[in-house]
Amino acid sequence: MTTRSDQEHTTPGGAAVRPVALITGVGRTAGIGAGVTRRLAASGWDVAFTFWSAYDDRMTWGRESGASAAIAADLSGRGASTAAIEADLADPQTPARVFDEAERRLGGVTALVMCHCESVDSGLLDTTVESFDRHFAVNARATWLLIREFGRRFAGGAGTGRIIALTSDHTVGNLPYGASKGALDRITLAAAHELAGLGVTANVINPGPVDTGWMTEEVREQCVRATPLGRLGTPRDTAHLVDFLCSAEGGWINGQLLMSNGGFA
Repeated sequence: MTTRSDQEHTTPGGAAVRPVALITGVGRTAGIGAGVTRRLAASGWDVAFTFWSAYDDRMTWGRESGASAAIAADLSGRGASTAAIEADLADPQTPARVFDEAERRLGGVTALVMCHCESVDSGLLDTTVESFDRHFAVNARATWLLIREFGRRFAGGAGTGRIIALTSDHTVGNLPYGASKGALDRITLAAAHELAGLGVTANVINPGPVDTGWMTEEVREQCVRATPLGRLGTPRDTAHLVDFLCSAEGGWINGQLLMSNGGFA
């Protein structure tokens, strides 16, 4: 588990400086992204996070009023300075703007954790070209552009940089989501090699089925039956793994697609 001494450094005057994590896709208090922000804040990180309310408006769960303010207040209570940034990651100009804002408000980013996604159920026969393109713009292109910005700007010590992306292998009946997440995997894992000279690690986590409000009771029961541990994953499960990968102790894990799903099959 990360502690503040793992990544923090001190100013010439001896004051401790918390490292900065940028976490995308933190739109709801029940989401995986919010769980990650809480864990990293408790472990000594300052946290910038993005959200996009227009996406939630299109989903069945709808917008959670006041979510970004509630998450920011929670993180502040854990000792973190925070920056909530509304960001449409379908816009190719957005990643650079997000980094500009995070750096202006909190300082240079040491860890990039990508929890954002476009996810609309549709299969081979009913996926529209518009939906397909939007999935790839958000899940694949934005991932590349965020990683590119991170690589261009990273100025931390060798071995301190972290890139983590969340993925999924669910493609049947979920074609554009699964296909674009497959592209995300390759883009992120390439960073483990192309950014090696910066001392940055890059890994992908597949958290399996995590019920953050989108599951029907039928889906929930099916997923529990298919998991040897007899329960669903939680945002805390994913957050603890992210926390470890962001720590000094997690620095040897690099270029991996990690299954963190309780054995779900």
